[in-house]
Amino acid sequence: MHGTGFLLPALVYLAAALVMVPLFKRIGLGTVLGYLFAGVAIGPWGLGLVTDFAAVAQVSELGVVMLLFLVGLELEPKRLWALRHSIFGLGLLQVVVTTAAVAGLAVALGLPWTQGVVLGMACTMSSTPIALQVLAERGMVKSAPGQSAFSVSLFQDLAVIPMLLLLSVLAPGGGAKGEPFGWLEAGTALGLLAAMVLGGRLLLRPALRIAADVGAREIFVALALFLVVGSAWLTLSVGLSMALGAFIAGVLLADSEYRMALEVDIEPFKGLLLGLFFMAVGMGIDFGVVLAQPGLVLLIALAAVAVKATVLAALARVFGLRAGDGWVFAIVLSHVGEFAFLLLASAQGFGILPARETALLTAAVALSMLSTPLLMVLYERFVAPRLRGGAARAFDAIDERNAVIVAGAGRYGQMVARLLLARGFTVTVIDHDPNQIDLMRRFSFRGFYGDASRPDVLESAGAGEARLLVLAIDDPETVRRTVEHCRATYPRLALIARARGRVDAFELAALGVPAVRETFGSALETAELALRALGHGAFQARAIVHRFRRHDEAQFAEQIAAQGDVEALRALAKSGRAQLERLLSDDAEDIAAARRAGKDTDW
Repeated sequence: MHGTGFLLPALVYLAAALVMVPLFKRIGLGTVLGYLFAGVAIGPWGLGLVTDFAAVAQVSELGVVMLLFLVGLELEPKRLWALRHSIFGLGLLQVVVTTAAVAGLAVALGLPWTQGVVLGMACTMSSTPIALQVLAERGMVKSAPGQSAFSVSLFQDLAVIPMLLLLSVLAPGGGAKGEPFGWLEAGTALGLLAAMVLGGRLLLRPALRIAADVGAREIFVALALFLVVGSAWLTLSVGLSMALGAFIAGVLLADSEYRMALEVDIEPFKGLLLGLFFMAVGMGIDFGVVLAQPGLVLLIALAAVAVKATVLAALARVFGLRAGDGWVFAIVLSHVGEFAFLLLASAQGFGILPARETALLTAAVALSMLSTPLLMVLYERFVAPRLRGGAARAFDAIDERNAVIVAGAGRYGQMVARLLLARGFTVTVIDHDPNQIDLMRRFSFRGFYGDASRPDVLESAGAGEARLLVLAIDDPETVRRTVEHCRATYPRLALIARARGRVDAFELAALGVPAVRETFGSALETAELALRALGHGAFQARAIVHRFRRHDEAQFAEQIAAQGDVEALRALAKSGRAQLERLLSDDAEDIAAARRAGKDTDW
C-alpha cells in the first residue's frame, strides 16, 4: 500500500513487544528477556519480518541515552563525588583484573598475547542498559549492589577511549602511525568534558527557566529532548559514549528545581526506546555463525560470563559487599556489553583479529547478553532463599530528599505511603526488614532497607530537609526513642506516630507527638458494621459511631491532662462510662420515639 513504508515495521515492533514482554513478565523472566526474544522472533533468524534493522538500532540507542540522563538526574554532584572511590577503585580494578584474567586464559590456550589483551578488554565491558534495567525491575538501582554496579559501568564508559588508543599501539606495525592522532583525540575528549561541566553550570538552568516561562508544555519537552540528544552528540563527536554525555547533563541538573519536570517528560521516551534497543540486540544475533559452530560459540559465551562473574564476586568481597549483594553485583555485570562490538570491530580494522574470529566473538557477546536476566531469575528462585538468615546485609544508600519519610513498610506504613504518593507527595519508605523491602520492589514499590531508629539512617534519608516523618513502626520503645532523637535533632520536622494502644498513645502525647492508635479506627468500623447487621440504618450506625469517637477523643484529652494522678484517672474512667451510657441511651430513646410517631428511622 502506498505511503505505509514506516508504519508496517512500527506495527511489527509494537506487536512483538505486546506479545512477548507481558508473557515473559508473567512467567517470571522479566521484561529484558521479553524484549530480547521479541527481537529474535521478528529478526532475520526468526519470522523474518524485519531484515534491515541497522537504522532501528541507531535510533534505539537514544533509549540508552535517556536512561543515563535519568540516572544522572538522580545523582546530585555531591552524591557522585561520594561514589568516587567506588568508581575509580572498584571500577578500575574490575577493568584491570578482568582484562588480565581473560588475556592470561587466552594466551594459555595458544592465542597471541595481543589478541588476548583485545579479548580481555572486550570482555570487561558490560551493557549499562541491561544492568540498570534488571536492577530497576527489582527496585535495586539505589541498593548497595546497584550503586556498585553503576559505578563500575560508569568507569567502563570512561575506559573506552584509552582502550581504543591501546588498540592502535597493539596493531601490527601500526602503533607509531596511530598514536599521535589517538593522544590528540584523548585530549580533545577531556577538554570537551571539562567544557560541558563548566558550560552546563552556566547555561542549562537559564535555558530551562526561559522555556518554563513560555508556558507551553511542548516547548519545555522539546528543550529537554534537545539537551539529552545534544549532550549525547557532543560526546559522540569526540569518540566517547553518547550515554556518558547524557549522564553528565543529568548530573548537572540533579539539584535543579526542574528535576522532577524533566523526569516526567523524558520517562515515556526512555521506556519505549530502551525496549527498542533490547529488541535490536535480539535481532542482531547472527544465528548463522552460532549454528555453524554452536558448541564453540556457546563455550566462548559461557567462559566469558564465568570468568567475569568470578572476578566480580571476588572484588565484591574485597570491597565489603555482603553475600547476597555480591551475588547480585556479579550477576548484573557478568555479561559482555555492546562496547565489545566496537572494540572487536576496531581490532579487526587494525589487523589484530581475523574476520572469522571476530564473527565468532561477536555472536558470543550477543549470546552473553541473554544470560544476565536469566541468571538473575535463577538467583532469586534458588540462591536468595538460602542466603536469607545468613550474614546481615548492608543498609541501602539513601540519596533521596523527599518531603515525607515513612519509617516502617508493613501493611500500616504501606497504606500511608500509597495514599500520599497518590496525592502527588514525594515519599521515602524505610524498613528494617530486607525481605519486606525486596517484596515491595518486586511489585515496583520503591523502598530502602535501613533502621530508621538509627541517627545515621535518618540523616541519610534527609530528615533535616523533610517536612514530615511518619513512624509506622510496631515497636513502642523504638518509636519513643526515635521521637526523642528527632525532637532534639530536627525540631522543625513534623512527627506522626503509630501507637499500639492507649498507654503508648499517652506516652507519645506527653512528648508532643500526634499518635494514632493502630486498632482504634478498624474497631470503630467493625462496630458500625455490627450495628447495621443488628438492624440500624447506615446513616444511624455511622452517627452513633461518630458520637462514640468524639466522646472517646474528649476523654483521651482529659486523661492526658490527668497523667500521674491515679485517683483523677479512676474518676475520669467512671464518669466517662456514665457519660457514654447516657449519650447512647438518649440516641436509643430518640429512635424509639421516632418509630412510635411513624417516622423513617432506617437512615
